[in-house]
Amino acid sequence: MLAVSAPITPRTRGLIGPSQIELLKPGSYLLVVSRGKIVDEPALIQALESGKLAGAGLDVTATEPLPPDDPLWQAPNLIITPHTSAGSDLTWSLTWSILTENIGRFIRGEELVNVVDKELGY
Repeated sequence: MLAVSAPITPRTRGLIGPSQIELLKPGSYLLVVSRGKIVDEPALIQALESGKLAGAGLDVTATEPLPPDDPLWQAPNLIITPHTSAGSDLTWSLTWSILTENIGRFIRGEELVNVVDKELGY
């Protein structure tokens, strides 16, 4: 199984394409829960149709919402969810704790935690 949870940056856009899929063992699964456009969707469809991949799960797609006529809907052994993998009680609890911590740090003039590096893009 290959699980993709990378941020979308110039370096990760198109990161998983035909060459990377070919490196997977036959019958592997692909799970993508981060950002669309990291996976080459036509290559994914081809790998599913050929049986190279046993299945895949996408919580993200290059276009969201996914249009009704998108070929991903017809791909075999593919589960598509509506970009909700990050939504859990644990995620919201962590988000609020980081916000609360950073408000206190900001007021005290301290360095914030979990700051995005604008050059890296995450």
